[in-house]
Order: sequence, then structure tokens, then C-alpha cells
Amino acid sequence: MRRLIRLSSILLLAVSTTAIADLEVSEAKLRLLPGDLPTAGYFTLTNKDSLPVTLTGAQSPDFAQVMMHRSSLENGMASMQHVKQVEVPAGNTLTFASGGYHLMLMERQRALALGDQVEVTLLFADGRRLPVTFTAAPLAAQ
Repeated sequence: MRRLIRLSSILLLAVSTTAIADLEVSEAKLRLLPGDLPTAGYFTLTNKDSLPVTLTGAQSPDFAQVMMHRSSLENGMASMQHVKQVEVPAGNTLTFASGGYHLMLMERQRALALGDQVEVTLLFADGRRLPVTFTAAPLAAQ
């Protein structure tokens, strides 16, 4: 029985690892603003799975709050809306970039300098969690 439980645990770990392997994040950076101003997070998320995935949020030990937003421009007016979730279809890529989807990271928990590494965990509707290392970049970084 003990062997069966151990084998089940190993198989469950293997399934979790494979599932995360179907999600790839690249170009993860934080646009660092001075002081305690909110920071924008940009990245590219690729879903290599045969099923869609739904990103429901993110969290970081370096920020008290992380939200997903989408910027838009209508009739010459810029606006930003809170987004509760974003679906990435199977085999597709979604880019979080200036002027579109982005993370808003608020209330820094530690001082950050250009080049610092910040851990952010992306959260998905199916319970998966994908830890990503973001690099603090200057304001001009998009």
C-alpha cells in the first residue's frame, strides 16, 4: 500500500510538471517607476497545450497587490480597465505589453533597482500556478 501511495504521488508530480511545460513565458519584465508608484508587468505567454487556458491573476511576495489590466484608446481617450481573466486559446500566444494587457503591481514590499529579479506567480483557472522571474527594467522598456 505504501508503495502504491508513493507511486501515485510520483505520477501526480509528473502530470503537474508536464501541464506546466505546456505554458511558456518569455520576455518577462517590470517597468520600474520611482518610489512606491505602481509597476507594470509585461510578458509573452504561449499556450502549447491542445486546450485553452485561462489566466485569472498573479501574485508576488514583493508586492501587496497584483492585478490584470487592459489599456485601450477610444475616440482619442486612453483608459485602463481591470480584467478578471484572460483566455489563451490552444496553440496561441498572448502578449502583455504597453497599450494592451499588463499586470499592475502595487505597494512594493521591498526597494527595487534596475536589474533586480522579482518572482511573480501566474494563476490559472484550472489551479495551475506558474512561477516566473521578471527583471526590473527602466521606464522606457516596453
